[in-house]
Amino acid sequence: MATKSCFSAALAMFLGLTFSPAFAQVPAEHPIVLHAARMLDIENGKIDSPGEVLVQGERILETGSAVKHPADAETIDLGDATLLPGLIDAHVHLFLHPGAEDLQTVEESVPQRTIIATLAARADLMAGFTAERDMGTEGAGSADTAVRNAINDGLIPGPRLRISGNAIDILGGHEDANHFNPAQHVLSNATYANSTDELVAVIRQQLKEGADFIKIYETGPDTVRDGKFSTIYQYTEPELATAVLEAARVGKHVAVHATGEPGALYAAQAGVVSIDHANHLSEQTMKLMQEKQIFAVPTFTIFEYFAEHAASPAQATREHQMLDLHAQEFPRQLAAGVPMAVGSDVGPFPHGTQARELVLMVKYGMTPLAALQADLMNGAKLLGWEGQIGALKAGYFADVIAVPGDPLKDISVLQNVKFVMKGGVVYKR
Repeated sequence: MATKSCFSAALAMFLGLTFSPAFAQVPAEHPIVLHAARMLDIENGKIDSPGEVLVQGERILETGSAVKHPADAETIDLGDATLLPGLIDAHVHLFLHPGAEDLQTVEESVPQRTIIATLAARADLMAGFTAERDMGTEGAGSADTAVRNAINDGLIPGPRLRISGNAIDILGGHEDANHFNPAQHVLSNATYANSTDELVAVIRQQLKEGADFIKIYETGPDTVRDGKFSTIYQYTEPELATAVLEAARVGKHVAVHATGEPGALYAAQAGVVSIDHANHLSEQTMKLMQEKQIFAVPTFTIFEYFAEHAASPAQATREHQMLDLHAQEFPRQLAAGVPMAVGSDVGPFPHGTQARELVLMVKYGMTPLAALQADLMNGAKLLGWEGQIGALKAGYFADVIAVPGDPLKDISVLQNVKFVMKGGVVYKR
């Protein structure tokens, strides 16, 4: 039988990585000092120059313009770059890749999709995303539990993960196989729950299989009629409240796919942790989200990608309408004080390219600092790692990236990450 270390070495070779005891499985025994021309102080919203981070093991010991340099420390000088915390993507699909989404979930086996997910996790990490929330395996069940655990055990490279397993949906709902011949009984990309009793049963099963949170599809399909956005809700407010209560019983949260009303209002009333996509929100919904600190996760990048890669001119027109309406609504949500987190919905578009989401959030109304604070500070809260990630501070995990230029002046530099450290281990330099 192969040992765990032999398996790790073989998998590292498969992923195109150089395996050694000091590779990416455990932090170095000696301290590391990271030095760069600049460092982002995300909490105070400023750039310090120069910037240094002292790392010991998986944690940060000290940060500042000049930190201690122990005699046995390794110094990594990153030159004319900006140090900042590892990025956070609060809405990813590791088990999806570009192409026909419905077909890949039917034609590709779960083992094949799991291998693809490991490659996606590596691509996201190398792009600077050191923490992510996987919003459903799209028909691969609890296979994301294995991916998360393999990353945690140091067997494969990838971000810190919060996972949901299969998302939850109703019969004939948003992720059901509605466009296939019903006689073929093509499985849904989500797990059916058609009543409160079924919701509770499915949630308990998912938690047993390792889910960190629960993902529910609350709306869909979406349409644009006479320039107005419309979507169908799937669960009532009492049904969602039951789901939230059941998850809370064991200290977990519910996140929903909700693009519009009244589903978004039902979700806010029920007390979900985030409303993902949030294309259109009523005044009442925005007020509740501000009061309850429910995060909106806009996912602009997926809408842009679908608009630019539509299969027909008619579909392109529809997708551009969806994106335009979403962009028009975004400033209203910002003005209403809706807390924002950053999630790209990466999967249907290539993994490792999702820093585009921050560029679009700035394009549609946020400042670069606000977008970064949404990503790092709010992302850490949403993923349940507040006080652990999202800032360069003593005691935090040593999740550090470096980019050329100043991201407070040009947010697009986040699309060119030159250095990645996660938990004190250097993955890219």
